[in-house]
Amino acid sequence: MTNAHRQLLNLPNILTLSRIVAVPIVVVLLLFESKQTSFWAAIVFLAASLTDWLDGYLARKWEVVTVLGKFLDPLADKLIVMAAMIMLIPLDRVPAWAVFVILARDIIVSGIRSIASSEGIVIDASTLGKYKTIFQMIALVALLLHYEYYWFFGLQFDFLHASMHNVGMVIFYIALLLTVWSGADYFAKFFKIFAR
Repeated sequence: MTNAHRQLLNLPNILTLSRIVAVPIVVVLLLFESKQTSFWAAIVFLAASLTDWLDGYLARKWEVVTVLGKFLDPLADKLIVMAAMIMLIPLDRVPAWAVFVILARDIIVSGIRSIASSEGIVIDASTLGKYKTIFQMIALVALLLHYEYYWFFGLQFDFLHASMHNVGMVIFYIALLLTVWSGADYFAKFFKIFAR
């Protein structure tokens, strides 16, 4: 087995690739929007989100952190999150301006990290950025579910009358606040390093 094969064919990288494969599945399900397809889009998105935690954990535990994995992991995260957000805009589940802010922040932060990297400086992902990602993913699961659900494991509960959309929007705006805050934190770190 060549080094290239070893770089690709380990479980953490396969999990990361599965997250990329999930992107067109979520997109197609939302193209044929209904309560059922929204539910399955949420399940696929949730499964993909869980691989985000699992692939990093396994890569560190098994000491199989690869250059390819470092490249694919954030790419897979951005693809699945942005695909879901963009598909939710025409369904009126998220405001377009908020998606623009999140997209712009991610592009700017990627640029900042690239500039720093070209100078041999690593700006690590901040704790705020990690919380931002967690809140985004939880919000998107709820926004993908969208509809009212009166049942839980086959039982009806009156307190679940609030739609998943309303729950998702509350979490989404928290994620948006964390997005802007963590973006500002990256700017501060960047200017602090290069102002020396």
